Amino acid sequence: MKELIAFFSRYSKWLVLLVYAVISLVLLFRSDPYRHHLWLTSANTVSGAFYKVSHNITAYFSLRQVNEDLNARNAVLEAEVVNLREQLNTMRLAGFTDTMPTPDSVSHFNFIVANVINNSIHHPQNYITVDRGSLDGVEPEMGVIDHSGVVGTVSAVGPHFSRVISLLNPNFRLSCKIKGSDNFGSLVWDGRDPSEAILEELPRHTVYSPGDTVITSGYSAVFPSGLPVGTILDDGRDHKENFFTLRIKLFADFSRLSNVQIVTDNFRDEIKIVETNTIVNSDPTKK
Repeated sequence: MKELIAFFSRYSKWLVLLVYAVISLVLLFRSDPYRHHLWLTSANTVSGAFYKVSHNITAYFSLRQVNEDLNARNAVLEAEVVNLREQLNTMRLAGFTDTMPTPDSVSHFNFIVANVINNSIHHPQNYITVDRGSLDGVEPEMGVIDHSGVVGTVSAVGPHFSRVISLLNPNFRLSCKIKGSDNFGSLVWDGRDPSEAILEELPRHTVYSPGDTVITSGYSAVFPSGLPVGTILDDGRDHKENFFTLRIKLFADFSRLSNVQIVTDNFRDEIKIVETNTIVNSDPTKK
């Protein structure tokens, strides 16, 4: 205790100077909006750089697991390619090539690869920070996925970094359907388990079984149709009037997010114009 008192006594002038300096800086940046903006911008840049360094360190130790996940995903994709080739060969032999073209539901989508530099999974509302921004072509409301499934959507964009509203956020809702069915519902996180979510408003006449795959419906310009989301955990049907509520096991492991892909739709602006009914009729015969 005597040593502590002696320390404060010895450096009391410097400590008082430090306290006055901190108070002066706080008053300076709070009272002047311009300086306050400079402070926030600098703080975001520093925190972004810190998160990126932290990510580089942690990502190095998780390379083995990431590689195993990629290999597993590649195996699934290879099986799907083989299946599609067999279907194409069957169609050619049947003479349907000219009358039944193969659909390509994602041909107008591109993907921007990004690294996750900050991520939360235990908060009531979770967000993710990635190291791509407006200079890389990222815009708000773009979808975000990883090699396993849907992750979230972009909510805020800076020149070099972007914030993503995670699927583990009650404010994020995703239109989904059960693979092989046209009936769709709304996927939302209930704030409980970060590896699970619930699928609401699914029509009661929908046929499904535990273990069935849940995919994106494609009813938006954010995600293409058919992206994997998760699987139905059990047959515990929660009846709400004419709808089911099912618990879904998510494919994406939010505790180990490292690399993600930001979905860009080349027809996004046109779709928005059509949906808001702002296209000007170009037919000269109509006034």
